[in-house]
Amino acid sequence: MADSVGVATDDEAPGGTGSLRRTLTFRDLVVYGLLFIAPMAPVGIFGTLQAASHGAITAVYVVATAAMAFTAYSYAQMVRVAPKAGSVYAYARAGLGEGAGFVAGWMAMLDYLLIPAVAYLFSGIALHALVPQVHQWVWTAVAVVVTTLLNLRGVRTAAVVGFAVLALEIAVLAVFVVAAVWALAAHGAQRGWTVPLTGEGGFSLDAVLAAVSVAVLSYLGFDAIASFAEEASGGSRRVARAVVTCLVVAGVLFAVQTYLAALLAPMSAAELAAQPGEQGAAFYTTVDSAVGGWLHDLVAASKAIGAAFAALAGQAAAGRLLFAMARDRRLPGAMAKVDGGSGVPRRALLGAALVTLVAAVWAATRDEGLDLLSSVVNVGALTAFGLLHASVIGWFRIRRRAEVPSVLRHLVVPLLGLAVVVAVIAEASVTARTVGGGWLAAGLGVLAVQYARRPRAGAARD
Repeated sequence: MADSVGVATDDEAPGGTGSLRRTLTFRDLVVYGLLFIAPMAPVGIFGTLQAASHGAITAVYVVATAAMAFTAYSYAQMVRVAPKAGSVYAYARAGLGEGAGFVAGWMAMLDYLLIPAVAYLFSGIALHALVPQVHQWVWTAVAVVVTTLLNLRGVRTAAVVGFAVLALEIAVLAVFVVAAVWALAAHGAQRGWTVPLTGEGGFSLDAVLAAVSVAVLSYLGFDAIASFAEEASGGSRRVARAVVTCLVVAGVLFAVQTYLAALLAPMSAAELAAQPGEQGAAFYTTVDSAVGGWLHDLVAASKAIGAAFAALAGQAAAGRLLFAMARDRRLPGAMAKVDGGSGVPRRALLGAALVTLVAAVWAATRDEGLDLLSSVVNVGALTAFGLLHASVIGWFRIRRRAEVPSVLRHLVVPLLGLAVVVAVIAEASVTARTVGGGWLAAGLGVLAVQYARRPRAGAARD
């Protein structure tokens, strides 16, 4: 079946109504990736990781960055093979066949449609805290509408505005770093300078690895860069470089902020473990005690704005995934249309926006909404990552489409990446695995219907 799948080169442009414009620079690609990840992503889970790792939170992010590097490297390999808008959908389709490609795209949809919903909800919650007279579901809906309008204006417009927001987020992070260094110079650290790397009371590899299974979820989003492969002006090599660059930059930012926060944190890891209710606000508690409430408010406002624009990047990636699958007749063909004025897949973007709007507003009206959404968004991405690694092996080692396949690059690295994915899924909640399994079963049902409707001759060719 895989032999029937054509592979695009950098010079090929999809024809007809499915043609996208190559307007994104290397900077634009990195901006989209960092926006989706968010430079201060560890803020919300700082306390959880401190407790789980016995205080070695910076070591957790160093290991997590190394673990996600396997996935970034596999993306870099496959984006050169299939430089298409569908990202992992296109890669699995090329390396494993049409059926596996559909499953990869279907599982990635769970990630790309719901992660923006979570980000919109974060934005709504933060804005409601700043302006409590307006309900959080209203703020959530406003964030969806504003970012959707920006995406519909065109990929360049969204990238320019996104760059401004990213610059603001990094400026706030820089303020935190300077204030934290000043506090350490003036008052000293709450614990030893090596504790964020070694842990309190000795290094525990088991504790660090358990925390890594949570920390890797901070990186979900860098892969969205690959969704813009058909819109990158420098071709697939530029996209591959942007994916790796984004991961490295995010890893450095995460390590720096967690190291400083861990040194200043008033509560030890043991105290956080004994008081789970304090974990969610641990970063803000640290900022309050070490610097002052003004920085707390600045970080909160930055997170509110940044979350909305993380969702903008996620929504854009989701639109490209729906567009690519529709272009290959795996989803309704209407979503394969590209707007002549803006050059974006308008209908696919609106479809993605509608799903995220419904999910985010629904969650915003329920006390348990955030927990429910957060528990299921990751399984789809991780399953897609697993199929990505399998695609590298399928393309280079089994189909042998490279003249000299490398044992290290095309077998060892993807196998290690696959092992990381399996380990993280194994640590996911029962709810997440149940919802992910149900979504997978639904996708297999859709795939079975599509094959049943396909003419026998076409099926024989596949």
